[in-house]
Amino acid sequence: MSTTEVLPAFIPAQGLGAGDMWKVLIVLGVIFLGILGLIFLFMFGKYFNLWLRSFVTKARIGPLTIVAMSLRKVNPAAIVDAKISAVQAGLTGIETAGMEAHYLAGGNVVRVVRSLIAAHRARIDLDWNTAAAIDLSGRNVLDAVQTSVDPKVIDCPDPRRGRTTLDGVAKDGIQLKARARVTVRTNIAQLVGGATEDTIIARVGEGIVSAIGSSESHKVVLANPALIAEAVLRKSLDSQTAYEIVSIDIADIDVGDNVGARLQADQAEADIRVARAKAEQRRAEAVAQEQEMQARTQENRAHVVLAEAEVPKAMAEAFSRGQLHVNNGSQ
Repeated sequence: MSTTEVLPAFIPAQGLGAGDMWKVLIVLGVIFLGILGLIFLFMFGKYFNLWLRSFVTKARIGPLTIVAMSLRKVNPAAIVDAKISAVQAGLTGIETAGMEAHYLAGGNVVRVVRSLIAAHRARIDLDWNTAAAIDLSGRNVLDAVQTSVDPKVIDCPDPRRGRTTLDGVAKDGIQLKARARVTVRTNIAQLVGGATEDTIIARVGEGIVSAIGSSESHKVVLANPALIAEAVLRKSLDSQTAYEIVSIDIADIDVGDNVGARLQADQAEADIRVARAKAEQRRAEAVAQEQEMQARTQENRAHVVLAEAEVPKAMAEAFSRGQLHVNNGSQ
């Protein structure tokens, strides 16, 4: 097919001048814009209800923006609903572009907006960037705001981990088994990068065991368990964590074993075994020494026998040399 066959019927096929070429370009441009217009009208008709809702609620999201969202693989309904909720709650500083960027980053736009609304109602200082960062970090920002408004209670120790009590031994040797409940609220400023709930449980457990161990008597702890909680609260265990400790309450405390007496009994038994081992060592050394002395006695007796055997020899030798005379009584 030649070029002249696709030209409009009103353009001569031969002898196209510069003016005719401009007319061709204008006609093609009009056709292209008409096609784009039809596509836009089709897509706008598809999202007309969304635009109408945003217009009525003063969310200020234009039709071109809604169509562009669909082209960028963004869910326009989620963005429009979130923007409407924010505007109706009085949050007018949230940009539509920021919502789109958060959606494309894999964040939950609706949850972030709901958290901002809850923070605004509770007069908690939380902006869009902070809430979006918390959401992208994997934390539930809405739950964090709700916990900041309504503190939650954490069991210490966590019974789901297998332990049910915190075991500490006072200075008098009596074991105490305690259970505590820690009331915490979210620290929004430390939520990104701060330690989690497990750190709070571990620190509080360590503090309670340490407080019991520093008590002079278990009776003091039983008489006033609040002393343990006060001692733990003074240690600022919530530093660098995502939570702020509101209170620590000792839910239950029981008396366990007499660890001191058991340790003393074990030590006494160990001392007895050591003493027996030392006595056995001394007995063995005495027996060995006795055997050595008996051997030396036998050795000395052998020397005596040898010496006695030399006496007759010496007498005979002396007699043969005339050095020994027999005294027969006649001199």
